[in-house]
Amino acid sequence: MQKNIRNFCIIAHIDHGKSTLADRLLEYTHTIKVTEGQMLDNMDLEKERGITIKSHAIQMDYVRDGQKYTLNLIDTPGHVDFSYEVSRSIAACEGALLVVDATQGVQAQTISNLYMAIDNDLEIIPVINKCDMPNAMPEEVEDEIVDLIGCKHEDIIRASGKTGMGVVDILNAVVDRIPAPEGDENAPLQALIFDSVFNSFRGIIAYFKIVNGTLRSGESVKFINTGREYEATEIGVLKMDLQPAKELGCGQVGYIVSGIKTATEVKVGDTITSVGRPCREGIAGFQEVKPMVFAGVYPIETEDFENLRASLEKLQLNDASLTFQPESSVALGFGFRCGFLGLLHMEIIQERLDREFNMDVITTVPNVSYNVFNKQGEMLEVHNPAGMPDPTLIDHVEEPYIRASVITTANFIGPIMTLCLGKRGELLKQDYISGNRVELQYSMPLGEIVIDFYDKLKSISKGYASFDYHQEGFRPSKLVKLDILLNGEQVDALSTLTHVDNAEGFGRRMCEKLKELLPRQQFDIAIQAAIGGKIIARETVKQLRKDVLAKCYGGDVSRKRKLLEKQKKGKKRMKQIGNVEVPQKAFLAVLKLD
Repeated sequence: MQKNIRNFCIIAHIDHGKSTLADRLLEYTHTIKVTEGQMLDNMDLEKERGITIKSHAIQMDYVRDGQKYTLNLIDTPGHVDFSYEVSRSIAACEGALLVVDATQGVQAQTISNLYMAIDNDLEIIPVINKCDMPNAMPEEVEDEIVDLIGCKHEDIIRASGKTGMGVVDILNAVVDRIPAPEGDENAPLQALIFDSVFNSFRGIIAYFKIVNGTLRSGESVKFINTGREYEATEIGVLKMDLQPAKELGCGQVGYIVSGIKTATEVKVGDTITSVGRPCREGIAGFQEVKPMVFAGVYPIETEDFENLRASLEKLQLNDASLTFQPESSVALGFGFRCGFLGLLHMEIIQERLDREFNMDVITTVPNVSYNVFNKQGEMLEVHNPAGMPDPTLIDHVEEPYIRASVITTANFIGPIMTLCLGKRGELLKQDYISGNRVELQYSMPLGEIVIDFYDKLKSISKGYASFDYHQEGFRPSKLVKLDILLNGEQVDALSTLTHVDNAEGFGRRMCEKLKELLPRQQFDIAIQAAIGGKIIARETVKQLRKDVLAKCYGGDVSRKRKLLEKQKKGKKRMKQIGNVEVPQKAFLAVLKLD
């Protein structure tokens, strides 16, 4: 029955215990037996890192006063890189549990996810988790939540995912406060796809929420955005496993198997409708995801190029926020230019390529996309340094800016301000949230935070700072292309675009790092950093030399001279034909430059 359905998601900052709380809800409603922690995090990577990467949907049955309620829970990631996953989950829900850690209080990601939920008119149920901890401060955190969303103190539920305290209150609040899905059962079918997974036996399984109408098994359906038609060979609901059903009504969340084999045919945010009685238009309000960080991904063995393409396509099914297009590099051969949501996302994709598809890949230095204007006023979008036109043709370059929000305790303000100013940030405002917690807002270039900003922020604040950002558009900037030359030959994979003021220091550090990492050869290797034709830094890797005078004891100096001249000629010839291999270690170390 539609009026007994409740669709809700859990939103929280990373590590605030939402997956553990989801376990308790599942256990209490007898949906599954919880045998280990975080039952919904089914990827090995998620278990190892203790983070949620993909949102997971599951259906629970809750009986109260003889009435049976169907609760569809969608557990969401908490890390800033995966806010796109969160936005899709929110689109499929009518309410959200806002989980805040009683020991840490409101963090940056909590606020940004909350605003996303409010924009979608979701009913918010505030929950304070980890109230059983000895260092919990529920009173202070309650005040923060009241300031943030303007609810009453009695609306806030105190709970603990570990001990199960407050779980019944949460379930009752979900039933009482979250509205049932609105929609017309008799209208033409309209269902929103909010996720998809790839199964090697059954093709692509799409997860959807029915907004209007009903869907029956065996019916012919059409995906509006792609315009393709399929037969719904199997539909059903999402328990811990997939449970087939004959038909799904309005407001329900379920899955559809229709034998789709190619990744690009399922677009998350697309609308499913019936072929016999189609709806007029798709469900609005869904936006395409925008990648923030770009990097080249190349197979170590060139013949693996096609395998890499197939692996990326399969990954894209499970992760619609990954974008890629083919490109080639002089140093690395054929590969792909991939767009990621952030650095953690890039790391996770690399790990998944290695684990799930056994692909060994080289990843180039990550960068962002720039708008380059030439003298005629035409604009060119540049994703990697190799695509940068000649400096003489460029009028000006614009780079993307973000508005960053950092929440921290007052004693770390000094070092954090120093860090942000070093990254060309401008302080916009500074607010005291409560007690000694401060929110700093900065306007910063995205390119500056791409490589190591988050790691540094965590280390200088001893892990007590949380960070969130959103894009603010483009601004003109003085950027130059920094090239690395080995024996006068440019290594395109090591080129970077950087600000004029940072170029010299960065070039010098790259040369020093490469000097440590490049293996010595039989000839000198000159490592140079150059902007255009101007060399700004140089290091030399000394050649390996054999002692050719060892067999020459005593005797005339002309004998020694003859042997040394012979060696010198050999070295010269070797230098002409020898080429320098750059090991994978060197590419990775350049990313970790401080």
